[in-house]
Amino acid sequence: MKIAVLGAGHVGPVIARLALAAGYEVGIAGSGDPARIEMITEFLAPGAVALPAADAVADADLVVLAIPWHRFPTLEPGMFAGKVVIDSMNHWPPAEAPLGTSEEVARRLVGADVVKTLNHVAYQDMEPAGGRAVGIAGDSPDAVRAVAEFLEHIGFDPVPVGPLAAGRLLEPGSPVFGVAARRQEFENFIKEQS
Repeated sequence: MKIAVLGAGHVGPVIARLALAAGYEVGIAGSGDPARIEMITEFLAPGAVALPAADAVADADLVVLAIPWHRFPTLEPGMFAGKVVIDSMNHWPPAEAPLGTSEEVARRLVGADVVKTLNHVAYQDMEPAGGRAVGIAGDSPDAVRAVAEFLEHIGFDPVPVGPLAAGRLLEPGSPVFGVAARRQEFENFIKEQS
C-alpha cells in the first residue's frame, strides 16, 4: 500500500515516519517545488520520497491531509476523486458553524472518501503511538476499515465514533482533543459528548 502525505510541517513527517516504519511506501509533498522539502524529508522522514502533490496523490492508495487549514483551498479537488483521504487538519470555526471541518473537506473533494482521524493528537505525542486510542469518523464503511487498518499498523488503536458528521467530537474544544488516552477512557469521553 502506498501512502501520500500532503504536508511537510510538523504532523506530516511524523505520520510519514510511522508509515515507513510499518513498511509502507510514502510519498510526501509540501507546497510548491519538491526540491524545497527534499532535505527536510531526508532528515525527518528518511525513505519518504518528496514529490509534487499531484504525483504523490496519483500513486497513493491512501492520502493524508496534514497541511494548515488555510492551504486546503489551494488543492486541486479533482486529483482526490476515488481516493481514501485522511483529514488530520484542524480548524477553529465559530461554534455555530453549520459543518465540521471534515464535512467541509468532503464537500470540496467530491468523489473522495474522507475519514477524520489523527487531528486530535499533538504531533509530539504521535511517536511512539504505543496503542494510543484515536477516534475515526467516516461515511464509507470500506474507507473507515482501510484507515483503521492503517492506524493499527502504525501503532494506534482506532476507535470508531460514527459518520463523518461525528468527526466534530474530535475537533478543538472536545474533551479528547490533545489528550493521550487508552480505548476505555477515550470511549467514555465520546459517550459523554454524544
